[in-house]
Amino acid sequence: MAGETIGVSAQPSFDELPAIEKLGLRHAWTVLDRDLGTLGRSSPEGIVEAAALVREGTVLPLNLSLSELEPPLFGREAARHEIFATDRNTLDDRIDGFYPQGSSQWDGLRHVRAREFGFFGGVEENFAAGVEGILGIEHWARRGIVGRGVLLDVVAHRQRLGSSYDPLGAEAIEADELREILDHQGLQLRGGDVICVRTGWIDAYRALDGSARAALATDARASGLAGSEDMARFLWDSGAIAVAADNPTLEVAPGDPAVGSLHRRLIPMLGFAVGELLDLGALASLCAGDSRWDFMFVAVPLNLPGGVGSPANAVAIR
Repeated sequence: MAGETIGVSAQPSFDELPAIEKLGLRHAWTVLDRDLGTLGRSSPEGIVEAAALVREGTVLPLNLSLSELEPPLFGREAARHEIFATDRNTLDDRIDGFYPQGSSQWDGLRHVRAREFGFFGGVEENFAAGVEGILGIEHWARRGIVGRGVLLDVVAHRQRLGSSYDPLGAEAIEADELREILDHQGLQLRGGDVICVRTGWIDAYRALDGSARAALATDARASGLAGSEDMARFLWDSGAIAVAADNPTLEVAPGDPAVGSLHRRLIPMLGFAVGELLDLGALASLCAGDSRWDFMFVAVPLNLPGGVGSPANAVAIR
């Protein structure tokens, strides 16, 4: 049930959250606003603090081209773009076969359910397309995803350590490694942050030939966040309003059923805003150049009534 949002400082820690014993998963159904999820953790004060991080006025779009993933992943169709004249002086265009989650995107709260226990908040109803309602992406669109962005660069960290690493190698990135990166970068997470994790997947994808891209489209492989309870604990206790990565799954794919699904832990249980396929390479270069790993993050999801997901529409501002 939708309700009044509790401030981050007053929210229970992960280990204090109630659990559904059959699933062995903790949930925040009584802690967060049902339709906003973790976005309800943002505050005007946090947004003002994020705006203070803008020093040079550099704006970096974090979105892939809508046609870059070719062929599209997960069996999706390629969008078909048509330009046409409505009269002798006016052009219009339209897109057919458009998947809001087909490129840089947000997973909304309608995206994943927790088996028979329903979607976030225990919602079990059937959703109608094009109709405003419970858990629809329009609730996020009206609020925006705005806060202090924090970049955790796994690629640079592995290079510092001299460790072998393949962004396409289905390697699980553990919460302890993210803690190490934060420590090296001299950062502490704060309530209201947007955590951005660079796995290097997009750069690796761009280096593939056509046949390798076609194989990846039918068998998506990605190094990514571990699906573990410790990862869920790390993200929840950080106070973050969203977590995003530059791979197509956020978490490692394929995952380990014995460890569990991070999507299930984060979306239907904890109400997290999850972003995928953000283009973080140029941002990483700028951050490394002046050793400043935080920035203002702004994204405005598509105001699609009843939507399951949305294009990212995200920028970093430094």
